[in-house]
Amino acid sequence: MGQAPCVLCWFQRAFMFPLAIILAVACFVSDSTIWRYALPLAVIGWLIALYHSLLYGGIIPESIEPCSAGPSCSGSNMDIFGWVPLPVLSLAAFTAITILLVIVRRRSIA
Repeated sequence: MGQAPCVLCWFQRAFMFPLAIILAVACFVSDSTIWRYALPLAVIGWLIALYHSLLYGGIIPESIEPCSAGPSCSGSNMDIFGWVPLPVLSLAAFTAITILLVIVRRRSIA
């Protein structure tokens, strides 16, 4: 989007980018044990995204500001489709990945 990410967005990317590579390799080699090493990354990324979304939504007090040290992700130009904020989009992505990895785990154990 041509904008620099805030600090919490960087932390989320630190967990999302390796997931993209790990999941791609696992799909290529048909690794059904992918959940063992990808699920921890997805859960930690989900926790960071949840925290960021709660800050963004004002549920966590304003004294803790995720975007105070760098660029802000709270501007209207940082929404997807004009109404989905980036922290919520990241939370949705980590949620989907976590759910799919739990499904893979259940199928590989059974």
